[in-house]
Amino acid sequence: MRRAAALLAVGAVAVAAAVTGGWLFLGDGGAGATSGGGGLPPATTTVTRADLVRSTTVDGTLGFARRRAVKSAVEGTVTVAAAEGRTLTRGQALYELNDKPVTLLYGPVPMFREMKLGDRGSDVLQLERNLRDLGYGAGLYIDVRYDAGTEAAVKQWQKSLNRDATGRVGQGDVVFQPGPVKVVSADAALADRVGPDGAVLTIASTDPVVRADLDRGEAVLAARGTRVEVTLPSGRTRAGRVTGTVRPEDSGAGEGQDTGDGVTVEISLDGGARAVRGEDPKAPASVKFVSEERKGVLTVPVEAVVALRGENGGYGLQVVEGSTSRMVRVETGMTADGRIEVSGPDVRAGLKVGAAAS
Repeated sequence: MRRAAALLAVGAVAVAAAVTGGWLFLGDGGAGATSGGGGLPPATTTVTRADLVRSTTVDGTLGFARRRAVKSAVEGTVTVAAAEGRTLTRGQALYELNDKPVTLLYGPVPMFREMKLGDRGSDVLQLERNLRDLGYGAGLYIDVRYDAGTEAAVKQWQKSLNRDATGRVGQGDVVFQPGPVKVVSADAALADRVGPDGAVLTIASTDPVVRADLDRGEAVLAARGTRVEVTLPSGRTRAGRVTGTVRPEDSGAGEGQDTGDGVTVEISLDGGARAVRGEDPKAPASVKFVSEERKGVLTVPVEAVVALRGENGGYGLQVVEGSTSRMVRVETGMTADGRIEVSGPDVRAGLKVGAAAS
């Protein structure tokens, strides 16, 4: 996994950089000390106002949200295999078992029982809405009761599918999903015999996502809503946000659990399907997670920060004014990309300060 973390240790890096450059001012800890030309630093730099961003970049893969396996509710032979990559909508067959279609319908309630005349429940209401939207049962009253009108509409629908017009909907007849689905993979081939709970295909929503694996120590970045920047296989960058954690592929972890080594996060891209149009789904992407950000702060290169000697210690900047210089005490903050945040009453943008020789 490719990782690039912009993390710098303030004290150690500043001192080490100064020593490496052959310049280390160990003052007495006071501010405002001056020196003549012999005390000038070997090089100078300028205090600038900028944004500092601390980030971690990891590899990612393109995919689709809410992957899940579709398992057969009854025993049978696959007579039409799933077409990988196909997008299916309400009323279309996910696959055929024993020469009968297993139909996709929309709704949040899973198919948990046979529905028949006299039944009541939210699953009946869901079925009736689908029948209405598919054009069956003119005048069908949409409620939680499986009445004669529901039965008549089901028979019309069954005839159109070349099924026996029983007026009942069996567990193996339909699969309910929240909306259109993408066939990710065919887990059972043509003529395969599948039993109850045997996986037939893997589906996902049609919403494109990027998946990325984070180490256990980086799990804080997996919080829902975390903003990220994704570099797609084509080199284009798109903004996105973490929508949650998912089951890592080929692992025994449950939904939202980590595998011991880390956690897999799912990222939705701004722009949805348009954002990934024309991208190679098999090529790698990269995901930049921002762990900390400081807007419009005063910054200098880390090697410009000087370790102050004395009982007060701390850090300073050697301000250069013509042929003289003076030391001013500063407070240090966040570091990123070789720069460090500095603040203090004597620090302003444009100030010329000492630095190690390049």
